[in-house]
Amino acid sequence: QVQLVESGGGLVQAGGSLRLSCVASGRTFSTYAMGWFRQVPGKERELVATISWRSASTYYADSVKGRFTISRDDSKNTVYLQMSSLKPEDTAVYYCAASRISTTYAALTSGSWGQGTQVTVSS
Repeated sequence: QVQLVESGGGLVQAGGSLRLSCVASGRTFSTYAMGWFRQVPGKERELVATISWRSASTYYADSVKGRFTISRDDSKNTVYLQMSSLKPEDTAVYYCAASRISTTYAALTSGSWGQGTQVTVSS
């Protein structure tokens, strides 16, 4: 399994932007499907975006479609989440996840996880 470390979270005003990064260990990163989740205490974990290996396909939750962009740079073992037009409801801890199986919620949930990075959007 890969080890994942997220960064890039912080405090931003509504309408602002942030870019999250997730760096993976190991030499097989390109073979992993990657995803970003977010979670607010007391609420269900939400799958925000996914990207397949070789960036062949992406998925976005309706709540972020048109505002967030997921991408990966396999030469840097890194997956990104560019977040724009941020809203207070985007406030959450954001986690990246990796799976050797697929980009589905179940596969990513059972894969490798980072420690999370806090994103806070003020109104």
